Amino acid sequence: MEYNFDKIINRMNTNSIKYDFAQEYGFPKDVIPLWVADMDFQTTYDVIKKLIAVSKHGIFGYSDVKDDYYFVVQNWFRKRFKFKPAKQDFILSPGVVFAIACAVRAFTKEKENVLIQTPVYHPFHAVVKSNNRTLVKNSLVLCKDKYEIDFKNFEKQIIENKVKLFILCSPHNPVGRVWTKDELIKIGSICFEHKVVVISDEIHCDFVYKSYKHTVFASLGKNFLNNSIVCTAPSKSFNLAGLQTSNIFVANPILKAALKKEFVKTGFEQLNTMGLAACQTAYEKGEEYINQLNSYLEKNLDFVRQFLKKNIPEIKLIEPQGTYLLWLDFNTLKLSPKKFRELTVDKAKLWLSPGQTFGLEGKGFFRMNIACPISTIKKALASLKKAVFEK
Repeated sequence: MEYNFDKIINRMNTNSIKYDFAQEYGFPKDVIPLWVADMDFQTTYDVIKKLIAVSKHGIFGYSDVKDDYYFVVQNWFRKRFKFKPAKQDFILSPGVVFAIACAVRAFTKEKENVLIQTPVYHPFHAVVKSNNRTLVKNSLVLCKDKYEIDFKNFEKQIIENKVKLFILCSPHNPVGRVWTKDELIKIGSICFEHKVVVISDEIHCDFVYKSYKHTVFASLGKNFLNNSIVCTAPSKSFNLAGLQTSNIFVANPILKAALKKEFVKTGFEQLNTMGLAACQTAYEKGEEYINQLNSYLEKNLDFVRQFLKKNIPEIKLIEPQGTYLLWLDFNTLKLSPKKFRELTVDKAKLWLSPGQTFGLEGKGFFRMNIACPISTIKKALASLKKAVFEK
């Protein structure tokens, strides 16, 4: 079954954060939104069909899952990543960030230190600080157009700050790295040696470009399995974020009990009825959708790559290995934050995510979402080109 990712779908007046809240976020109403990480593509036909069937039933009471749900999710991760979480390792969560926030409270005390690798997904910063923990940064290093981990500094930060918890972003948002097995083993070995629990946010795992391969952190050995919380969700892969369903894998019964205790404190019990149905259907029948979608994203990426190289070489693409989020370096333009806004928003009419949202290391960068029809990307880049060279 073929999917038409070129199709333009009007998302206005649907309460879409991406489209309907520009003015509330301080942007003009007519900007092209390429910021927040949701897609402008419909989810799979099977998911839509399932949700219609559930809706027609007309009763939306408390819901839970049975063995067939676990089997479908297990099979997805076994087939794609050679990792099969045990049924008893599952914790169902309304979201990955929700789970990370609970983990911060479960495995650290107030004022204790939590390590992140900046520039990184901004809620990592927020859940640490808002829970009155201390944020420690192991800045990623941009070397020859590719971000690397400074492992010496990584271990130094852990030792000197007595870090208790590390939040890993894999694949990395926003720099697009798909960490190699060797890199993950180094990270995991250091954390295991110093008794640092690892939260691995793997929500973008289904988006990996050709010649790269995602490795589930917990699949690398017993020590890593027992020292980690792996956070996954169908929300990015199948555009289901609004249905608030995530699958968290925790093999260590002590860690799992501590995490579930924090879930209970929030008052959380059952997940969204529609979300559970969508998740199970997506993982059961969505493989062809993901394969076609990744092929489409490869083409979008190639268009951006060639367009910038030919038309706006002043803006540099940090070559992504995964995710549908591009990390663009505008620093050659040497503009102030005010001038950057004038360029991207006032002139180009684009709504991109400013790099400093992800940490100070993101100064002069912007994150761009390419999970949209190619016509939208062409319009956006043509507008950006005009703005850059407008006198």
